[in-house]
Amino acid sequence: MASISRDRSSQLQMKHRSKDITEGAERAPARAMLLAMGLTQDDLDQPFVAIANLASDVTPCNIHLDKFAEAAKEGVRQGAGTPFEFGTITVSDGISMGTEGMKASLVSREVIADSIEVVTFGERMDGLITVAGCDKNMPGCMMAIARLNVPSIFIYGGTIMPGQYEGRDVNIQDVFEAVGAYAKGNMSLDELHALECVACPAEGSCAGLFTANTMSTAIEMMGMSLPGDASIPAIDPRKVDEARRAGATLMELLAQDVRPRDIMTREAFENAITVVVAMGGSTNAVLHLMAMAREAEVELNLQDFDRISRNTPYISDMRPGGRYVMADLDRHGGVALIGKRLLNAGLLHGDTITVTGKTLRENLNSVETIEDQDIIYHTDNPRSPTGGLGILYGNLAPDGAVIKVAGHQEKIYEGPARVFDQEEPAFKAIQDGQIKEGDIVIIRYEGPKGGPGMREMLAVTGALIGQGLGESVALVTDGRFSGASHGPMVGHVAPEAAVGGPIGLVQEGDIITLDIPNRCLDIRVTEEQLEDRRKNWHPLAPKYTSGVFAKYAKLVSSASEGAVTG
Repeated sequence: MASISRDRSSQLQMKHRSKDITEGAERAPARAMLLAMGLTQDDLDQPFVAIANLASDVTPCNIHLDKFAEAAKEGVRQGAGTPFEFGTITVSDGISMGTEGMKASLVSREVIADSIEVVTFGERMDGLITVAGCDKNMPGCMMAIARLNVPSIFIYGGTIMPGQYEGRDVNIQDVFEAVGAYAKGNMSLDELHALECVACPAEGSCAGLFTANTMSTAIEMMGMSLPGDASIPAIDPRKVDEARRAGATLMELLAQDVRPRDIMTREAFENAITVVVAMGGSTNAVLHLMAMAREAEVELNLQDFDRISRNTPYISDMRPGGRYVMADLDRHGGVALIGKRLLNAGLLHGDTITVTGKTLRENLNSVETIEDQDIIYHTDNPRSPTGGLGILYGNLAPDGAVIKVAGHQEKIYEGPARVFDQEEPAFKAIQDGQIKEGDIVIIRYEGPKGGPGMREMLAVTGALIGQGLGESVALVTDGRFSGASHGPMVGHVAPEAAVGGPIGLVQEGDIITLDIPNRCLDIRVTEEQLEDRRKNWHPLAPKYTSGVFAKYAKLVSSASEGAVTG
């Protein structure tokens, strides 16, 4: 790729913010500090581009991101820009899952967004590239991108490859479910250990259509990353080349002054939701897309997800509810494969613009896809006529709740409530064999304020599935579920228990009805009975009275609003 030269006049036009610190005699001290880092006068004359690199040693999702950040910097330099790399945090969901540490996961989304905003704003950067891997990285980056509204582009660190165990593909989902199988005596400790040693063979984010790959897919369909970004595996050499091209593309966005909110429109969010529900993506996409929309000043609510899901066929055979992982999809053309099918069915807004300067339709048609495959179905012969997410309401969730309905669209569950305050006693009860077919497990005080931090319940759902209860026991919580969870799992129940929501009033043995076709979640008690219980209700005492968790609990909004703190 040849370097681009621009005259000083055009460079200054692209220095929307950095001229604040590079121009004029009064900025000599700032220039002196910049020169101390080895920059030249030519570097100072060029637009400044922030490279937010979320590389970290704490998770395989992020351990390899340095090479992509370096490639992006190279692309910026070739486009006559001056890159500045900085780091921010990540928390590994897969490692912290099932522990108290999982409370930090959703909190990290806000910290990531805030930290990127602070550096990019404070250092007067003209453009922004984010390089991210683990689940909360992506919405955190996109929240900052939308909030700052300087020319920006997102780079995903890529998916991990599946491991091999007894001649079949495996991933982290299999390990969580194996814990339940071991507890029931269906798997030996040696077998469990052998599986854990091969399930995650290298770097990259979790293999299936879990939260990371769901969000990378949504961001690509929204138009904020290059075509193919969502599916290229982390170890694939194409990923480095893509990062380099992303750097050069960012410079074109700067030259044309195309900003995130020009791309992140209402129609772009609808495209993202459509692809998520068509693929049976993570319930976390509801929280994250609502939070991103808020930063982009786009009106988006829970009803939008249910409306789009009811009108979009479920056409993906991806794990956790299917057979394939993201690397399989990539071999057949990646997200463009499903995008083309949705576009041809009239289900996408094809004229939305993207970071390439082309429309979504043009991007999709530019990618070669393999039609003869069994990962993505045709829209006229779907796995289900409606999409993979649903929004529930009822006297147990007046402000709404979210369920992954992929494979369960027509089912009704009714049974006695088994009530647990927080995750640990529920997990123990499952492992001890105390949960039976037909039970409705209630886990409360795990909401945004009550947790605080809205822990995911993959350890719990994995244990249920491993014990053969994944289809016969429904789980209802004001917390969240991992994208690797599947089965009748209802999360994001709002209002949450900690603020007096009805889920905090449920008693052991109450009959709960989960009516998926009619999108209802109800407790079979009268309003008068609920009101009597409310008079005697007292919230659990907060566990954290100082530090980041106390601050988060004080500021965070309801899950029905995206659980945002701003």
